[in-house]
Amino acid sequence: MSLIVSVSGIRGTIGGSVGSNLTPIDIVKFATAYGSFIKQKTSNPKIIIGRDGRISGPMVSDLVIRTLQALGIDLIDAGWSTTPSIEMAVITEKLDGGIILTASHNPKEWNALKLLNAQGEFLSAQDGEEIVKLSQSDTVQFSQIDKLGKIRAWDQSVDSHIAQILQLPLVLKNKIQSKKFKVIVDCINSTGAIAIPKLMNALHCDFSLINETVSGDFAHNPEPLPSHLTDLIQLCKKEKCIGIAIDPDVDRLALIDEQGNYFGEEYTLVAVADYILSKTPGNTVSNLSSSRALRDLTASYNQSYSASAVGEAHVVKLMKETNAVIGGEGNGGIIYPELHYGRDALVGISLLLSYLAESNLNLSQLKSRYTQYFMYKDKMELDPSLDYNQLISYLINEYSSEQINTIDGLKIDFKDSWLHLRKSNTEPIIRIYSEALSEPLAKDLVDQIKIKISDFRA
Repeated sequence: MSLIVSVSGIRGTIGGSVGSNLTPIDIVKFATAYGSFIKQKTSNPKIIIGRDGRISGPMVSDLVIRTLQALGIDLIDAGWSTTPSIEMAVITEKLDGGIILTASHNPKEWNALKLLNAQGEFLSAQDGEEIVKLSQSDTVQFSQIDKLGKIRAWDQSVDSHIAQILQLPLVLKNKIQSKKFKVIVDCINSTGAIAIPKLMNALHCDFSLINETVSGDFAHNPEPLPSHLTDLIQLCKKEKCIGIAIDPDVDRLALIDEQGNYFGEEYTLVAVADYILSKTPGNTVSNLSSSRALRDLTASYNQSYSASAVGEAHVVKLMKETNAVIGGEGNGGIIYPELHYGRDALVGISLLLSYLAESNLNLSQLKSRYTQYFMYKDKMELDPSLDYNQLISYLINEYSSEQINTIDGLKIDFKDSWLHLRKSNTEPIIRIYSEALSEPLAKDLVDQIKIKISDFRA
């Protein structure tokens, strides 16, 4: 069991001991730190709270809301929502911050406080460090009885979000409606079961849902990877339709094509970027662990591609610096700044269906247009006794003849492939990703570096 504090927020497993898990005391401590941080920015703060469908959601929400109320902060309780919907609400409701209670792709025993600034974006690393310092302070002053914050329930965050998506010039609502796309959606027993039907109905899609009960008791591992989506894959193959898979907080998007093939998270971003670049040429950004296919696509439009450290906040920062028109992460996180700077499966679905409707292509035809890379993802438990920095130095020496990048962990670029090793922001593991022009080659790269890591440990 674990408690992790990072640029991605405060994340941990429910139950266990204080300081090692996401216990009520830890929840109150970090909610207090975030509230204190917001109060330093403004004298009469207003914050929105939303949550995914996790079993622990009501408990965590109550603790966070009452803690912030005790600090004298006015609150909007959005209840069940999605991460991008809460991000959008901070902007549209002109709030001072927000918290999404979700552990994203992690299993049901996890939950987290994802913290937003007044722009509806994840906090910077610097702001995150300030909150950690505040969490260790014992000088917090809570409000007296007449100054307690007010709480207002609001269940329109998803509706407001979708309405703004449908107003985007590149979301071709009428063309999508005319196609009446046949779609099956795996809602993974979370708030996608609330949001996706609203979007599908607005776009007149012929859709059906699986795992549509919002129970938080996930029917399978909630990360939308092919090994977890076997039911959806079989249904798409049988029905010859589009498959949509999301994670519990609806910021990641994976697709299944009409032949039952995994279109994948990596190529979700590539396909949406293809559509955006065809209409509004400009720069693109993804993180160091994302496919080279986006770089190749961007070059085909004579535009510039840049890679950031892993983490939404890092991607957003680089997107702003390079004035990127589209970006995101290869895990299916689409960031379309015309709407907002946050990963958003709902806008990703809308833009992708617009592309299919306009081009008259199906998903398998669309994917055939791109460089076909194969990615292999593995991980190793992070041994507390391992000197991670010494490991990185050792590996840099082992791969000294290759192109090395240490912005985030260790990225090793070969001519037609790459390796990326980094500590996870969300789990106590080392992630090892590779990409090559064939799956065996990608796996072989990972196997080789794992052998070198074992030699280092020995």
